[in-house]
Amino acid sequence: MPKSRRFFNAPRRRSKHELLLPALFIAPALLVLLALSIYPLIYSITISLQQETASGVKWGLGNFARLVSDNFFLTAMAHTFVYAAAALTCEFLLGLGLALLLNKQIRGRGLFRASLLVPMMLPTVVVGVVWRLMLNPNFGALNGTLKQFGINTESLTWTASPRLAMLSVIAVDVWQWTPFVFLVLLAGLQAIPQEPYEAALIDGSSRWQTFWHVTLPLLKPSILIVLLLRTMDLLRVFDQIFILTEGGPGFATETISLYIYRTAFRFFDFGYAAAMSFVLLALTNVISAIYIRFLQAKEAA
Repeated sequence: MPKSRRFFNAPRRRSKHELLLPALFIAPALLVLLALSIYPLIYSITISLQQETASGVKWGLGNFARLVSDNFFLTAMAHTFVYAAAALTCEFLLGLGLALLLNKQIRGRGLFRASLLVPMMLPTVVVGVVWRLMLNPNFGALNGTLKQFGINTESLTWTASPRLAMLSVIAVDVWQWTPFVFLVLLAGLQAIPQEPYEAALIDGSSRWQTFWHVTLPLLKPSILIVLLLRTMDLLRVFDQIFILTEGGPGFATETISLYIYRTAFRFFDFGYAAAMSFVLLALTNVISAIYIRFLQAKEAA
């Protein structure tokens, strides 16, 4: 080989400045990650293992053991799962129905599809304030409209009734986030090729059989993704319920996030609040892992 070719093929030794340059670019992002994620996580783990006693701070798993006998925590957890299951079911069914409807060529489809996305684009705080005014039993728009139809609204104290408060907060969440489910499922429907439908039509399949045996299996990845994202969001819901009911009346709409907030910032029991946060995180991770496992099994198939 010629000497000049050996010279050009030889690897060039990188100087110290060239080695330090990537580290300098990465350093700000690492510092932000350390300050906003890693340090708070380590600190939360530390205080979750601390329990204040009369003799001082005691280290151990006392905060986690306390959760088992805390009826308020168990009730808040039950409320969280009821809220998440009901809202997720309604959002999925409505979103799937709207996606199937607007996947067809109908007049005004673009305008209707754009109008459906308006609730999702509003900030959650704004949605909570608007619906709190609308659900007001004295001057709210909902009871005012029902009165116009001759319906007695004296018992319809939406956010002040233990019987109606949970239904009210679920309905508000369904109103805001059904468009998100609709958007993801519509994108999934439009990505399905036409060949399976043509084959089903040739085989004489009915609409229901085509939907059950063709549309749903091919739409399963989109369904699992939207269920995963909405489940994670519903389990940690805080701001919307806090604005609408503040967890009331009484304890009727108290979710685990609201209970963690009260424990930490009203009773200043940060160790116990951190322990509850890690339990909620663990449950969310388990449910998310189940969704991801189904999604991976679908992709492998």
